[in-house]
Amino acid sequence: MNTTREIALGALRLGGGNPLFLIAGPCVIESEKHARTMAEKVAKITADAQVPYIFKASYDKANRSSLKAFRGPGLKEGLRILGKIKSELKLPILTDIHDASQAEAAAEVCDVLQIPAFLARQTDLLIAAGKTGRIINIKKGQFLSPWDMGNVSEKVASTGNTKIILTERGASFGYQNLVVDMRSFPIMQRTGYPVVYDVTHSVQLPGGQGQSSGGQPQFIEPLARAGVAAGVDGIFLETHDNPAAALSDGPNALPLSELLGLLMKLKGLNSVVRRWSEK
Repeated sequence: MNTTREIALGALRLGGGNPLFLIAGPCVIESEKHARTMAEKVAKITADAQVPYIFKASYDKANRSSLKAFRGPGLKEGLRILGKIKSELKLPILTDIHDASQAEAAAEVCDVLQIPAFLARQTDLLIAAGKTGRIINIKKGQFLSPWDMGNVSEKVASTGNTKIILTERGASFGYQNLVVDMRSFPIMQRTGYPVVYDVTHSVQLPGGQGQSSGGQPQFIEPLARAGVAAGVDGIFLETHDNPAAALSDGPNALPLSELLGLLMKLKGLNSVVRRWSEK
C-alpha cells in the first residue's frame, strides 16, 4: 500500500494514494507563444483524460551538452512568461533552478521548484529551495542510489519544509545510456514522500549525438506502464508538438499527438494497481 504523504497544491492532491498526477511540458521555453500553446494543449488533453496536471518548462538549461546549444530565455524573461501562463491559464507551474540565488525569484512565480539531477547533492541549493516554502521536486542524480535520496530530502526538510517530491530519471549505465531500476520506486517511497517517474529523461542517451543528447522514444510507453505498475505517485513527461524541431531534448520527447492515448492507458492501469494495493 502507498503510504506517501499527501501534498496539497491548490485543488490538487499529490501522493498519499490520490490519483496519478502528471508533470508535463516542453523541455525549455522556446518562445512565449510556443510555451503558452503547449500549456493550453496539454491542459486540454489532461482535462479530457481527467488527470491532475502541473505545467513544466525551463527558463534556462544550464547543463546542455554543447556550449552552442540553446539554453532558453533566461531567469527574468522566463519567469515573466511562466507567470503569464500561470495567471491566464490558471495552471500550477514547475521550473528548475540551478543556483541558490535563483530560488526566491522563481518561488514568487512557480508552485514547484525542481532541483536538477546533476545538482541533487548541492546542499546550499537544496536549503535555499526549501526555505521558499514551495513544493520541491528533487530529481535523483544519475550517480545516486535510491536510498541516497533519504539524505538528500533531509537537507530540504531541515528548513521545516516537508513538501518534497522525489523523481527517478534513470541511472548511468555505461557511457551515454541510462537504465531504470524499478526497485527504486518503493525504496524512495519509504521516505514518506511522493515519488514521480521521469519517463522521457530515462530514455535519453546523454550526449549520444555528439553535441546533443539522443533518445529512444519508442520505449516511453512500456517504461511508463512499468512505472505505474510499480506504484509511482506521478509521471513526468517532456512533450512537444514537433519533437524533430525542438530546441532541447527533442529526441527523447513524447509527441504531443500521443499524449492522450498514453494517459488513458496509464490512468486505467493506475486504477487497477490502486485497487489491488488496498486489498
